[in-house]
Amino acid sequence: MTAIAAVVIFVVVYVLIATERIHRTAAALAGAGLMMLIHAVDGRSAFFSEHSGVDWNVIFLLLGMMIIVGVLKQTGVFEYLAIWAAKRARGRPFRLMAMLVVITAVASALLDNVTTVLLVAPVTFLVCERLSLRVGPFLIAEVMASNIGGTATLVGDPPNIIIASRAGLTFNDFLVHLAPFVVLLLVVFVGLCRWLFRASFVYDAERAAGIMKLNEREAIRDHRLLWQSLSVLAVVIIAFLLHPVLHYEPAIVALLGAGLLVAATRVTVEEAIRDVEWATLVFFMGLFIMVGALVETGVIGQVSEAAASATQGRLGVTTMGMLWGSAGLSAIVDNIPYVATMSPIVADLVHASGPRGGVLWWALALGADLGGNATAVGASANVVALGIAARNNARISFWEFTKYGLVVTAVTVGLAMPYLWLRYLAG
Repeated sequence: MTAIAAVVIFVVVYVLIATERIHRTAAALAGAGLMMLIHAVDGRSAFFSEHSGVDWNVIFLLLGMMIIVGVLKQTGVFEYLAIWAAKRARGRPFRLMAMLVVITAVASALLDNVTTVLLVAPVTFLVCERLSLRVGPFLIAEVMASNIGGTATLVGDPPNIIIASRAGLTFNDFLVHLAPFVVLLLVVFVGLCRWLFRASFVYDAERAAGIMKLNEREAIRDHRLLWQSLSVLAVVIIAFLLHPVLHYEPAIVALLGAGLLVAATRVTVEEAIRDVEWATLVFFMGLFIMVGALVETGVIGQVSEAAASATQGRLGVTTMGMLWGSAGLSAIVDNIPYVATMSPIVADLVHASGPRGGVLWWALALGADLGGNATAVGASANVVALGIAARNNARISFWEFTKYGLVVTAVTVGLAMPYLWLRYLAG
């Protein structure tokens, strides 16, 4: 009975998160509380268990990176990049979109994609207003680029952090296995933008001349803080890359970097934590507890056995099913709770599949990250961007986003099929 009650609670919370009837953090916290109330999980399992508790590595990695980016935001470097891109594009709309897409994708690979969208979106409004361009297509393209670029690294997209923690994967593992393919996807995506948003590329020579008069250097508000922040960020990224040698977890590196940045600069603690997405961190905690309850009650184990039985041990079938199933479900609900739910199931499938079973982790990552582009609610970055647009009187409807997202998702996930097959399954 406890297992059934846990499943019912989880499904109800999932529906509330997907439909946004109540705030997702409130839903996750309520669900976690109910799981404890029915004794599906206890305090020790929820807070101290490696397999069924809150994954503190994920929480503190996000916290550290949010603090670093929050300090970096105060320097004006993101505004500098956007104005620089507009001037290099010489006011040409497609060139501008291509440059913003590339900047967003690269930034999302190094930082959290939600944070990147929060930083790039206001600048996009500024540039589009100067060029008299409709901002919606540019925001949509940037969000999709953030989801594609974030796929490349461990820290780029929250689902990757969950996968890495569960699978024991390093920052370098993501670089080796996903980054080269993401570069190809980004090239394809820029080409898709030229076709999908062609009606929005209206060139205004007079306004283009105005944008050329902007001085991007004026956007930098604190040069000393900029160099301090970039230096710390570079050290953090290098430490991520050297994980096999240093043996420091990414969460420890991010926290040390955040602490060093706050201690070594004139930024106050209050300023450093002002832009931390506390609601997102608490959402993760509630979500981990709910998923842990499904592990403790044996629900996850039963689903794993059913999945293994359905594919009859055929790794190729399982991989493609994982890829498209993850893409489809991540299009309907936020990919964060989906991956948190699926990761223990995939762990069991990988264990049962033998030496080549690791491909299932990459299928899960590609499906969830790329599938998040399909609809307006598929990824946190999508929801954030639509909220920003609405607050700035440039509303983007669910279906406007989705009609582009479905095309991009079909193309990118379709390309992932031969990539996974040729690299991991053929031969």
